[in-house]
Amino acid sequence: MHSLSPEYIAKLRFNARQLAMLRTLGEQRGRQPLHIAQLPEVLNDVRRVAIADSIESSTRLNGVTVAGHRLKSLALEKVTPQNRAEQEIAGYRDALKLICDGGDRMPLSESIIFQLHATLHRYMRQPGGQWKTTDSDIIEGLSGYSFHPVAAHLTPVTMASLVARYRMALDQQLADPLVLVPLVIFDFLCIHPFPDNNCRMARLLSLQLLCHFDYAVGRFISLERIFEDSKEDYCTALGASLQGWHEGIHNITPWFDYFWGTLVRAYEEFEDRIGTIERGRGAKGDRVRTEILKHRLPFSISEIEKACPGISRDMVRLTLRTMKAEGLIEPTGKGRNAKWQHTQNR
Repeated sequence: MHSLSPEYIAKLRFNARQLAMLRTLGEQRGRQPLHIAQLPEVLNDVRRVAIADSIESSTRLNGVTVAGHRLKSLALEKVTPQNRAEQEIAGYRDALKLICDGGDRMPLSESIIFQLHATLHRYMRQPGGQWKTTDSDIIEGLSGYSFHPVAAHLTPVTMASLVARYRMALDQQLADPLVLVPLVIFDFLCIHPFPDNNCRMARLLSLQLLCHFDYAVGRFISLERIFEDSKEDYCTALGASLQGWHEGIHNITPWFDYFWGTLVRAYEEFEDRIGTIERGRGAKGDRVRTEILKHRLPFSISEIEKACPGISRDMVRLTLRTMKAEGLIEPTGKGRNAKWQHTQNR
């Protein structure tokens, strides 16, 4: 709310380091579609790993303890949650999946926020999707700050104002979305609108809003894990920026530094992982290519698969298409029973 007022946004100034981070994030987002287009068959696996990482990290961040085999089974939706800890995990899993599958089609609104919170509580006795009814304090001993969130009776009107100001800022292009998103998340944390799961909700909303503007790295790299790894930095940045929020005189710079730094780190991990996959794919592709060149008689895809254990059919097909484009091989027919041959053997 206070961070999204036109007056506060107009006064924002960015130092050289912050401008460099914003440029880097723009460049990283620009490369993102190419990576996704080049590796669609393996990015599904990367996405599954990110979801599993997020579930594990979110569980630890919330102080929930569950046996490793149960955590994995819950993540894969193979078992029914048996206690409150497992109910929390299952609810978070469903909320995360909801965002990863369609977060870019879920504009920020009070109803969407309620929906996400209710999903977190789906398996629990206490229903979600309701604003808090009692006041609470945020007291963080690690960083030595204390903060009084918005009073319970003011929460409904304050959250309505948050959503309205965010939409207005977007419509009027008061700032780049990469500036507005961390402001929304920060104000949400200051309001602390729910009786529980506010920090978890803030992390989910971060993922959702970033997807709206094609900063989709959170679908492939766990932002939760990075938040967990940098928990002390998070507490320090939040504590430094909280002071003076109620009066609209808070210093948002530490929060910007943390939020954008986390996103840069996620993109760096994503590009490192893509590079590793491409190098591995090159090695596997060379192996398939060598096997294809050995076959002088017409051969089938299944024959190449048998000769190259551990390599997926997608990789075999990709290599076949590449070699066909190079004019080295051609199909002798169509359908499942089609064979391939070297063009020199025609």
